[in-house]
Amino acid sequence: MPAGTFAASAWAPNVSYTQGDLVTYGGSTYKCLQSHTSLLGWEPPNAPALWSLQSPGGGGEEDTQPPSAPTNLTAPVKTDTSVSLSWTASTDNVGVSGYNIYKGSELAGTATGTSFTVTGLVPNTLYTFTVKAKDAAGNVSAASNAVTVTTNPSSGGGGGGEGKKLIVGYWHNFDNGSGFIKLRDVSTKFDVINVAFAEPVGGSTTGTIGFTPYNYTDAEFKADVAYLQSLGKKVVISIGGANGQVQLATPAARDNFVRSMTDIIEKYGFDGIDIDFEGHSLYLNPGDTDINNPTTPVIANLIAAIRTIKYHFGDQFILTMAPETFFVQVGYSYYGGNGNGVDNRAGAYLPVIHKLRDILSWLQVQHYNSGPVTALDNEYYNMGNADFHVAMADMVLQGFPVARNANNFFPALRQDQVLIGLPASVNAGNGYTSTSEVQKALDYLVTGKSFGGRYQLRNPSGYPGFKGLMTWSINWDAFNHFEFSNSHRSYLDSLQ
Repeated sequence: MPAGTFAASAWAPNVSYTQGDLVTYGGSTYKCLQSHTSLLGWEPPNAPALWSLQSPGGGGEEDTQPPSAPTNLTAPVKTDTSVSLSWTASTDNVGVSGYNIYKGSELAGTATGTSFTVTGLVPNTLYTFTVKAKDAAGNVSAASNAVTVTTNPSSGGGGGGEGKKLIVGYWHNFDNGSGFIKLRDVSTKFDVINVAFAEPVGGSTTGTIGFTPYNYTDAEFKADVAYLQSLGKKVVISIGGANGQVQLATPAARDNFVRSMTDIIEKYGFDGIDIDFEGHSLYLNPGDTDINNPTTPVIANLIAAIRTIKYHFGDQFILTMAPETFFVQVGYSYYGGNGNGVDNRAGAYLPVIHKLRDILSWLQVQHYNSGPVTALDNEYYNMGNADFHVAMADMVLQGFPVARNANNFFPALRQDQVLIGLPASVNAGNGYTSTSEVQKALDYLVTGKSFGGRYQLRNPSGYPGFKGLMTWSINWDAFNHFEFSNSHRSYLDSLQ
């Protein structure tokens, strides 16, 4: 619908509104204050920076009758990660303004018509869907009939190339002594380039994120992003880093995060986002012990924000995370919400990963800058060798009881959702592992070919769908004469 043509129509998400447009919501009329594309969570009463109340109770219907329930809900088309739904329209005494689509009890999206495709689903998984109608006064109907669907088995892939083993690298949007590289000059051995970093503006708690290309004009940067994409590469914006603490402790911070990140992604044409929250960005409040139902605001708001961004950009949008081992594997031994003197950050990424696993492209835990970690065999392993990489990867490929509580289990990720993160050189961080040692670990992880180490895979035949490697960083790799990208690209290609 063209911008500027709204005459008190019902507010809806994913619509481009122009300053001065009028909408109705909850029986009231609102005027647009800033041009924007609407998102779930930005309803006029919740976004006073975007909408001004014009006539309370005067912009819509004055009765309170809800629409009739949608009928004949069916799922005519499904894939491994999506289900297309259709239904018979509801009726209302004034008019139906749209439909809410539910996956179980969770809102999966909204539609103005009588069809919707739910994306980001897990292959070979059972889902139940229902639909409810709504009118301009905010009245919501009873649920439609429920339809239960099992998605198709996985077709492989996971972002950045169907079935291909990936090399992901972080590109410095700064110069720390490793040398500055233009994006168009990044080694072609990398499949995915993570631009590091988008960082908070105005403090860690505002939720507003900013990004300014280093040593580039905006036009030059956009051109280089487009050039890499023309070569089949994916360019992702990474958020946070060691110096970029982000705490979404309030709904306002959550909404600022969604709004600012959406603007950055659309401005530069990024293919996705990478969540690289470190330090005290994530933590668990005392008593927040269930990874299925996290209650700590910085956790719950981050989950909601990422899901909103993902739904806005669609199924092809890449979502990755790069936590440290302390925030993931250490959760097998200690969990921050349990209290009793445990660091409240221990395992704090687990509920985020778990609640977003259906839309997660891959997890790339940093196997560096880590202390000793207890693995599934209840033995400690130190970084920098094949045993450590195999043991840490096996934990997310097998799943584990959080804080050893069998009733609070972190399920295994799909094989194609797992990469491991490594320093590109001895200059790049603690835990550098030689090329031969890395490939020894990969031989075991991918093919089950043991090198006779201490750690024994829970799955002796290995994980042939394992997705690949991440490195910090592209710049340190170039500084080290491309040892990482050249040697590991050849090795990974041999596994295809």
